[in-house]
Amino acid sequence: MMDSWHLSPSTELILIVFVLFAGFVSSQNQYESLQSSYSQHDLWLRPYEWTYLRVELPLWFSSVTMNFLSDTNIDRDEMRDLSKSELPVLCLKDGNPLIPDLSDAYLNSLLMRFRTNGSVFGVNNSSHLEQCVPFQTNLTVVLTREQISPGVWYVGYFNGLGPERTQSKMISRGKSYKVTTNIYVSGCSVSTSWGSACNQTMYTLSCMQSYTNGSLQPGLKSIVCSNSNDSSCLNQGGSSKLYYIDISTMPSQFNISLKTTSSSGGILIGYVRYDVVPSGDEYDYSMQIGGPPLIVDFPRVGRWYIIVQAVNFTGLNGTICFSMDWQVVGCGNGKAGTNCSWDALALQRIPKRKPSIPFDSYYLPKDGPTDSATFPLINLLSNYSDNQESYTFFFLDIPAGAAGSIIHVQVKSIGQDNFELYSKFRGLPLNDTWDYYATSKNNSGNPVLLSSNGTTGAATGVNLEIFMLYAREGTWCFGLKHPSAKVIKSQPLMYVSLVGCYKGCSNHGSCKYSVDESGLTFYSYCACDRDHGAFDCSEEIVSPKGHVRQSIFLIASNAAAILPAYWAIRQKAFAEWILYTSSGISSALYHACDVGTWCILSFRVLQFLDFWLSFMAVVSTFVFMATIDESSKRAIHAGVFILTALLAATGATRASNIGIVIAIGSLGLLIGWLLEFNQARRLVHWSQRINFQFHLLNQWENIRSMLLNLLDALKKRFRWGFLVLGFVFLAFAGTSWKLESNRDYWIWHSLWHITIYTSSFFFLCSTRANMNNYELAPQDSSSRDTGES
Repeated sequence: MMDSWHLSPSTELILIVFVLFAGFVSSQNQYESLQSSYSQHDLWLRPYEWTYLRVELPLWFSSVTMNFLSDTNIDRDEMRDLSKSELPVLCLKDGNPLIPDLSDAYLNSLLMRFRTNGSVFGVNNSSHLEQCVPFQTNLTVVLTREQISPGVWYVGYFNGLGPERTQSKMISRGKSYKVTTNIYVSGCSVSTSWGSACNQTMYTLSCMQSYTNGSLQPGLKSIVCSNSNDSSCLNQGGSSKLYYIDISTMPSQFNISLKTTSSSGGILIGYVRYDVVPSGDEYDYSMQIGGPPLIVDFPRVGRWYIIVQAVNFTGLNGTICFSMDWQVVGCGNGKAGTNCSWDALALQRIPKRKPSIPFDSYYLPKDGPTDSATFPLINLLSNYSDNQESYTFFFLDIPAGAAGSIIHVQVKSIGQDNFELYSKFRGLPLNDTWDYYATSKNNSGNPVLLSSNGTTGAATGVNLEIFMLYAREGTWCFGLKHPSAKVIKSQPLMYVSLVGCYKGCSNHGSCKYSVDESGLTFYSYCACDRDHGAFDCSEEIVSPKGHVRQSIFLIASNAAAILPAYWAIRQKAFAEWILYTSSGISSALYHACDVGTWCILSFRVLQFLDFWLSFMAVVSTFVFMATIDESSKRAIHAGVFILTALLAATGATRASNIGIVIAIGSLGLLIGWLLEFNQARRLVHWSQRINFQFHLLNQWENIRSMLLNLLDALKKRFRWGFLVLGFVFLAFAGTSWKLESNRDYWIWHSLWHITIYTSSFFFLCSTRANMNNYELAPQDSSSRDTGES
């Protein structure tokens, strides 16, 4: 899959200039340095192949530069002409690998930026970059700390999209592409520096524990953070300051207040953002000095930033000083919620015995029984009120390297109790703040969340089931909204697991797994059967009637091998009869296994036998047309055995194989003819009678007479009507082979069976037995006179 690839001189010059420029910038900037680099050279993608590359950005990174070199360049106009099954794309997503062809609408949204204006990866008012672009010859993307968040990112490489991507294929024909990836992560040597040149400073807030007082509900815990008054002044020369705070426990709320301590004119505005440095254009929340405190309910765990900017100074030397208090409120002792009245439980991961994929496991409450993957909920649910609905929260951790797995959550209840399920990454989910949700009637509609929900009567009750595809690593919280435990009359059960594939690939495929190019993340996928496709094998590509029709054509078309086999047995050519018969039988058995009817041997063995014996049948037909002695024929066959076996073993389905096989057969025919003509008595007699002392005119007469005799011998050697038909059907066979594709493989390959065996039959019929009266040399008059006397 990998071979050498040399850059063009122009590309080498560009890279040299880039390195020199980078060195110049580094000499000017003493704070930014290269933190890490990732390289993937000469990655080959055959049709419908895909893979991922994991890239980790540390918390202190300042920018990341990604350069992609490929051997094709697809612009907007060309993209419109290509079907999605032929479209090679690069995708970028934070947190987890991307599945771009979950739906047509989702794929269109990923390509919208490129389709609209031809631009590549970019971030608009969101730190969650989730985009795809077609392959480009030379694509460079630079993203900064002010645009994207640190953590794990994934580059996805796809050669063809759509349901056929996971369909099991009889062949894999089409264009292959090569991609080279170079990623450079730069960071600030000082952790409190930021900016493109690491020449700006971010300030941390000093925090202290605040004990429960009258302003807080019982059970709540508070941490108050504030700035240092000595450094909290802004003037017209430096009109902004950046602060950050790290929240390590699951909070219920935080609030921020800004107050002016002294001012000579101006207004303070604060912009708040999670995990990414905010600006006046891109932020999550904003506040203004003199206004009410900023209150954020159920924020995420992690780093939060606030940048304070001063605007509208009235004087030439305006200065404004301020104080800031950032209060974080949370619960403890297994409680959560605004009033710490709801229960929160941590789930532990239990690996399954003999897992079929890495990280295959289920989750159970800590300190509980582990003999069953399902656990009862009735004793775990919150008892907040007899009349009001409550929440119960469940926390679980997705281990590092498992971002290519699926979180499966199921809630079962025999009664008619109403349940709703919300999920959030690094935060508490409720009905107004969540990443994904699912109820008995609806779900969030997010393409990475699939639900199978419904209430079907009192006998069945509620069955709430969701699948979160390729969930990111880290802490997830699930909030189950339910009636108070005191009024629930059923015995609800809950099942939480980490699985490989959605619903077992719908019973139309098998769940496989692979490793990304960095070797740090496992990802699972469905390998569907011949008739189904899509990421979960749920889409029917070939109908049952179509499957039967294709099976009949592919298997029955091998009956055409009877034609050359019958001729061979009539001529007592037993070796050729065995070859044609075994070729037709092995091909029928291979296709019977390929379409799922019956496998007498393993698929790989049957595939090798089919293609190898087919190649041998073609080549042996050419060799037979030169009726040389058996020893010479065995020598040629020995060489052909080796060459065709290598072709069948190293790439049986390559489109170029038919040309190679015909070339080998033609070479065998040429060698056979040379051996045959060399053994002819007339050829030897002619070579002995040439006299180079003849006049030049006599020499040309001898050559002309030899060529005429050669043409006359060829006319006698073949039945030309059959020979022409043989070449016609051989041309049809080559055309059928070249036109084979995944969608219409069955019809073209069936025609290949018929035409290649028929061409062999006509070639065999065109060959006469070896004759001893070839007239390849001119006859000298003196010899004729001597003979007559």
